[in-house]
Amino acid sequence: MEAMNRGSRILPGLEINLVLFYVGAVGACIVSVMQPHYLEVDYTHKAVTINCTFSTTECPSEHPMSLWFRYGAHQPENVCLDGCRSEKDKFTVEEALAQNRVSLTVNRVTSNDSAIYICGIAFPSAVTPRAKQTGGGTTLVVRESKLPGKELQSVLTALLVLLSIYTAGVCVVFIVLSKSKSNILRNKETKEDSQKKKSARRIFQEIAQELYHKRYTETSPQPEKDNTYENRGALSNCERP
Repeated sequence: MEAMNRGSRILPGLEINLVLFYVGAVGACIVSVMQPHYLEVDYTHKAVTINCTFSTTECPSEHPMSLWFRYGAHQPENVCLDGCRSEKDKFTVEEALAQNRVSLTVNRVTSNDSAIYICGIAFPSAVTPRAKQTGGGTTLVVRESKLPGKELQSVLTALLVLLSIYTAGVCVVFIVLSKSKSNILRNKETKEDSQKKKSARRIFQEIAQELYHKRYTETSPQPEKDNTYENRGALSNCERP
C-alpha cells in the first residue's frame, strides 16, 4: 500500500517532466518561474485568476511556451493544452510573453476547483533541463461559506479609522486638561507665594518701624524744664510777711 502511495506521488512529477521534455530541451538557457503560493476565495466569485511570471537567462530570442497543470483530489491533469482563449471555457489562459508573464483564469468557480495549479515555461529549441521549469504551485481554496465582502471591509475600515480618531482626540483632551490643571496649580502656588512674601514684607516693615521709633525715642535729647516760673513763685513767697 505504501509503495502504491509513493508511486501515486511520483507519477504526477514524471508526467510533468515528460510533457516538458517533449516540449523542448536544452542549451545554456535558464528559466525561473514565480507564482503565488496560496489563493482563497468563496463560492460567490465568478472567476479567479492565477498570475505567473518568469525570468530567463541566455535563452533563445523566440517566445517560450506556457503550460498549466492541476493537481486535484483525484489525479493530475493538463489544463488548456489547446489554449483556452474563450471565456465560455472553464479555464482561460492569457499570455504576455514579451513581458514575461502569463495567467490562468478559473471561470464559474465551484468547490471542485480547489486544487494546486502549476505554471510551466519551456523553450522548445533549447536543450538543457533548466530551459523548462515550473513554478512552486498555487494552492487554490474555494470556500463554501461567504467571505467578508467589500462593503463589510469598508465598514470595518471606517470603524477602525473612527476609533483611531477618537483615541487620538481623547489623548489630546487628556493632555490639554493635564496642562491646564498644572498651570492652575502653578498659578495658585505662585499667588500663595506672592501673598506670603507680601505678608512677610509687611510684618518686617512694621517691626522695622517699631524698632526705628524706639531707637529714635531713646537717642533723642529730653527738653529741659522751665524753672523760671518756679523760682519766681518761691521769691514771692519769701517776700510775703
